[in-house]
Amino acid sequence: MDGEITESTPETVLRVEGLQRSFGKFMAVDGLDLSVNQGEIYGFLGVNGAGKTTTIRMLMGIIAPSGGSIELLGEKTRRTSLMQKRKIGYVSQEQVFYPWMTATMLGKFVGGLYPTWDADEFNRLLNVLEVPAHRKVSGLSGGMKVKLALALAVAPRPSILILDEPTAGLDPVARREFLDIITYQAREYGRTTFFSTHLLDEVERAADRVGIIHKGKMRFEGELTVLQDRVRLVEIDPDGAVPEEFQIWRLLDEPKTPGKVAFVVEADSEAWRVSDLPNEPLSLEDIFIACVGMATTRI
Repeated sequence: MDGEITESTPETVLRVEGLQRSFGKFMAVDGLDLSVNQGEIYGFLGVNGAGKTTTIRMLMGIIAPSGGSIELLGEKTRRTSLMQKRKIGYVSQEQVFYPWMTATMLGKFVGGLYPTWDADEFNRLLNVLEVPAHRKVSGLSGGMKVKLALALAVAPRPSILILDEPTAGLDPVARREFLDIITYQAREYGRTTFFSTHLLDEVERAADRVGIIHKGKMRFEGELTVLQDRVRLVEIDPDGAVPEEFQIWRLLDEPKTPGKVAFVVEADSEAWRVSDLPNEPLSLEDIFIACVGMATTRI
């Protein structure tokens, strides 16, 4: 229709469907679904042991899935190929470098593997992150090694950054610097970023969307504002009932009001608007705790 304005659907850079990985009888990742759109920062949030690192190791082709599929940069695969890896900037939990190399030497070595390597950008990042260019890696602190890993990951100008707990072990100043670089890359260059963390403040500071994983399953995926709008605290009389269309996330042991039963409850915005249940918003920390301790028992 002439003059009609339609919203474009964001391009999906990464999509995971039914992803599984077992180690013997233990299911580390259990039917995981997620999607990451072009240019967004996606916070992959979960407690330690939730399945974040196992998921990322499958995304990077380090281990093979037991089931499900991965679609990366428009190509569907069971295991990420070498050609796909060249389009990914990856920072793992633990940095492994040749200890006798300097940052400059590493840049030349890694740069030879990527046709899109930007030496000027690498040197700029070393300067911004205050990584000594000519000091041997063996003489760098843990935090400096993480910053070096980020510079190496960003310099090839990848289509997507995949970062596994990148700020673990960093001091607050270094953490802020790291997140600022990630945010700048996304806003200035439209660089898609997928980063795992168990730190709520990192998600609040940097993420456009969030996926909360627990025991290998996705508990919530969407924008933080949507999550905070949908999940509320309600208190009702012991003989009351939560409407069937509302999902109970957690029954609280100690309601604020004596004689009441307190629940953390999920419902869409429209349901809350017409509901006669008194409710109040929750902090992201309270929502996260409720999410990873979800209950399904109704009253």
